[in-house]
Formats: sequence, C-alpha cells, structure tokens
Amino acid sequence: MRAPVLALAAAVVLGTSGVPAPVHADPSGRAAAPAAPVPCPRAQAPRVERSPRPTPPPSVPLHQTVGGPALATPALVVPADAPAPPAVTATSWLVADLDTGAVLGGCGPHEYATPASVQKLLLTATALPKLDPKRVVTVTHEDLDIAPGSSAVGLLEGGRYTVETVFLGLLLQSGNEAANVLARLIGGPDGAAGGVRAMNAEARHLGALQTHAVTPSGLDGPGQFTSAYDLALIARVCFADPTFRRYALTEQARIPDQPALRQKGFQIQNENQLIYRYPGALGGKTGFTDYARHTYVGAAQRGGRRLVVTLLGAEPRPMRGWEQGATLLDWGFSLPRDASVGRLVAPGETAANGAPVASPTVGAAITPEPRAVAAHRVAPPGWAASWPFVAVAAAVPGLLAAVVLHRRRRRA
Repeated sequence: MRAPVLALAAAVVLGTSGVPAPVHADPSGRAAAPAAPVPCPRAQAPRVERSPRPTPPPSVPLHQTVGGPALATPALVVPADAPAPPAVTATSWLVADLDTGAVLGGCGPHEYATPASVQKLLLTATALPKLDPKRVVTVTHEDLDIAPGSSAVGLLEGGRYTVETVFLGLLLQSGNEAANVLARLIGGPDGAAGGVRAMNAEARHLGALQTHAVTPSGLDGPGQFTSAYDLALIARVCFADPTFRRYALTEQARIPDQPALRQKGFQIQNENQLIYRYPGALGGKTGFTDYARHTYVGAAQRGGRRLVVTLLGAEPRPMRGWEQGATLLDWGFSLPRDASVGRLVAPGETAANGAPVASPTVGAAITPEPRAVAAHRVAPPGWAASWPFVAVAAAVPGLLAAVVLHRRRRRA
C-alpha cells in the first residue's frame, strides 16, 4: 500500500481543530515542518437563508484521529499523487472502500455536522438485525408525532404493517413516522427514547464517536451531530447486510390496504436518484433540514470495487446532493486500488474515548452478513487482547477474596 499520508494536505492547524499538525520526517530522518492545510475545492452555491447552525461540542483529539492521523484535519486530505477531487458545495465529505475499509480521501472528515435523514442509516444498522421483517406491527398515535410538513410515508394510526414495509417507508420515502415505529420496537419499555439510546450505543460500538442521535429520524434536535467519517462507518455496516442492499435498490413498493380503517393502499418510490442514473449504484440515503442543509450517503460498484461517499452541509445548486456524491464516486474510482489516507475502523475496535481496544487488521473487510457484524461486541475499554493479561485478570478475584478474608480475620 502506498504511503497513506498526503503531501498535499495532511497538516492540521492546532488552533483550528484542536489536533496538532502531523510532523513528517525528511529523507535525512529529521522532522520536517508541516505543510499548510489545503482548502477543500468548493463549488460556488447561490446564497440562501440558512437557519442558525447549532454549536457543536468541543473536539476530542482522539476522536478526530480515529482511522488515522491524516484524517484529523478540517481541510482536504487526499493521496499525494491523486488528481484534485471535484468541487462540491458540501462542507465535509469522505470517500471510502466498502470492502477493504480504505479511506480514499475527504474534506474535514471528522468535522461535526448535523445529519438530517441520513441518520436513518444508524437507526437501520441498529434495528435491522433485531427485527423480523415479517412481523406485523400496529402504528400508534405517538408514532405519528412528527414535525408538521416533514417527510412521511403516510402510515395510519391503527394501521397494521409488516416490519419490512416500515423499513421500505423509512429508506425509500424517508418516513419520519416509520422511524418512530422502528425506534419504539427496539426501545423496550422506554419506547422510541429507548430506541435512540440503542442507536447511540450502536454508534459507539461501530467507532462512530462523533455521532450522537437525539431523534430516530434525523429531525433536528439539540446536541445531535455526526461526521462524514462516522457516516461511512455506519453505511459500511448497512451495506454489509443483504437485506439492506435489497431495500436500498428497491425502486417502488406498495403500502398495503387497511381494510379495518377503510383506507386504500398506495405506492411509494425511492427518492434516491443515484439508483436510476448512476451505473453500478448500490443505493444510499438522502437528507435535508434547515440546520443540516442537504446531506447524502451513496454507494456504487465498478470494476470489482465498492465505494461509498458521504457528504454533509451541501446546497443543491449547481449540483444536487446525489450528483455531488456521484462526482466524488467517479473521483474515487479513478484512484489506484492501493490509494489510501486512512481506514474505516472495524466494529468494536475503538473504545468510547477513541483508544483502540483490539489489535486492528489493516484493510480488514466486513463480512457481508449483518449477524456476523452485530455479534462482534466491544471489549471493555483498556483491556488487552492477550492470554497473559486474561490469566492475570482471572486471578484477580481470588487475590481480592484472600485479602478480604485476611482483613476480616484481623478485625475478628
């Protein structure tokens, strides 16, 4: 694999991101001064009235280096000899290989941003392995509690639908009430609130440490953030699931009749234009809110490679979100197979503080089976994966018991 650090734009200004600039050695072995950050190529977008964006939490240096030190930059990070990526309006983006996990490039990959409906991928990654697609569920009044005018499938209170129908409504039409239903189903006694907690636990397990969900749908809420890198981790797990891949490529689906409510069924269509217009498209997810602006996740395959693109904070002109994703995918496919500036960590590899908890396999592929991915759980932070350590840990309870017994005897 070629050197993963760009000569072009690996440096980070300490005052900008809170992470020191990486220091590279010159041929003599001495530390060389870091290069200046290279701004991301930006397309000129028309001026629009934007809602005030929420203030992100303070940056955590370890979180920004998940996947490699070169990713800890608010600027452009690409391989040294790569062609310039296309200019887009997105404020941050990332392109990665779904199979090897190699990060091919990005712009501010660990910068905080608001997700909008691409957050539904985190809900999907959390709920899909837990729910039987044939299970029939009844929609409640609380499930329909969504912001007026926000995206909805048209599920009815008291309506009975299969879990698969609800997932199709979530992914094809970005139904916010569908998100509430799924969150409630996995939330246990706490309903949708419990589902959101499960989503946040899943994000930590995946290593998406800059992601915090407040709503299951991605509707804006205080403290809700993600990053382009985190979205790629989440998307990678989703695309490893064959059921998700089938849903993501479904062009049309029917919401069934509700005889008990005397309501006819209707047809819905996939809103992701990538699947209709981009050769080799695998699907993805669109999103929009006033805070987040346009967000997008898309994937495609070409020449035996499967790439994913994530982008946040985009404007729809001169290119819509999916079109910006398509141009970045084209750029990614133009790079050699060994191009890399970092990698997507494997599920369970990273502890909540950003430190590794296992010995990573560089370029490890995720097996395309959701249960296999879900079965890999996080080891307790700070534990080493070695037999000597396990042996010592196993002896500790006996030693403590002996000490306690000795002290009790002395007190007696």
